[in-house]
Amino acid sequence: MSGTNRPPGARRGRPRSSHHQAEHRTPPAPPALTLSPDDYVPTGFVDLGVPPRIDFGLAAAGFTTPFAIQTKAIPVAITGQDVCGRAKTGSGKTLAFGVPLLARLTGEGQPRRPTALVMVPTRELALQVSEVLAPVAIACGRTVLAVYGGASRQQQIDALDRGVDVVVATPLRLIDLLKDDELQLDGIEIVVLDEADRMADDGFTPQVEWILRKVTGPHQTMLFSATLDGDVAHLVARYMNDPVEVAIDAPTDTVGTMHHLWLAVHHMDKDRVVASIAEGVGKAIVFCQTKRNCDRVERNLLDLGVRAAAIHGDLPQAARERALKRFTDGALNVLVATDVAARGIDIDDIGAVIHYEPAGDVKDYLHRSGRTARAGRDGWAVTLAEYNQHTQVRMLQRGLRLDPAPPIEVFSNNPKLKNLDEFAAG
Repeated sequence: MSGTNRPPGARRGRPRSSHHQAEHRTPPAPPALTLSPDDYVPTGFVDLGVPPRIDFGLAAAGFTTPFAIQTKAIPVAITGQDVCGRAKTGSGKTLAFGVPLLARLTGEGQPRRPTALVMVPTRELALQVSEVLAPVAIACGRTVLAVYGGASRQQQIDALDRGVDVVVATPLRLIDLLKDDELQLDGIEIVVLDEADRMADDGFTPQVEWILRKVTGPHQTMLFSATLDGDVAHLVARYMNDPVEVAIDAPTDTVGTMHHLWLAVHHMDKDRVVASIAEGVGKAIVFCQTKRNCDRVERNLLDLGVRAAAIHGDLPQAARERALKRFTDGALNVLVATDVAARGIDIDDIGAVIHYEPAGDVKDYLHRSGRTARAGRDGWAVTLAEYNQHTQVRMLQRGLRLDPAPPIEVFSNNPKLKNLDEFAAG
């Protein structure tokens, strides 16, 4: 990476406290790419106007055929227009903004001065976005850095000092670095706000706006969100320049071929019902309302012989990352999570999302359920309802525009739980 001078105003020689080295691990290095130019075969992204150097990176990273949101967003974004995309988790939006971002960058990242910024709501999503983009970036001579709390601040600063092109960051760690002058945004050419609705829901809109005001040079802005109302509409109106809206579904649609199943269960039998479903679907995420309930369900599932782990805000980030990696790799088949901890989970082979209690509203239901039925795969959104929760089920069904139906009464020894397709067959 060219350029070794510190930017004007950067602090020099400030001592770093030694405790930073004891912080949680940094994300793993992206895998080495083995595709040689002689073996390169153009992918379907070429037809969208993607330059050969970027397409080579896509081929080397194993991407061959664009998804629907990519087909719509890339040709627009690659021209430099601002893009406002409505897309759920699992629709392929990371490449929808990542490909034009890499294609359009002109400058090289200098020490503490990256050229592109992707803001995301959670640590998990920062890791996942960077892991998708890094192999493509490496193949075209670019670098990507995930910046988030819970990982080594000092190692992130060291990487910024060396110079990176693309920073994928959560708002609070980004503000921390900006306030300490470890990072400057005046060289940013492209800004992406990913899952903007989740940032708004978590109360981060003021922080996002504070960061956007630090991007002082001319730049392209891309925003992706499941919904485009409320605070998200405010961000679009104030910080985007005549954006082109792209969407592949209606605001309340779910991604992929999702089946909704509503089960009436007894309180004492719920964990056994979960265990039976998990045995049949392979991988499942169980959503609980509270951290305490997550821990209790995890213990009960382990006692039943289910390979399960809980993730929630009281656990150290390193422990959450280990559990998520084991789940991704197949060492676990059930992840028990709170809504906040599970945001940003980007895994394509989740067979079912199990709502341990009915979701509080349609928006929460869709965000939870969007972890299954991804990339065209079938998936199940299963809601467990006790006797006093049936009214809440009817409200969710109406909000989702589904035919109202009472929950199906089941016990954990029902063989259909291990083959949910039998419920669809009647």
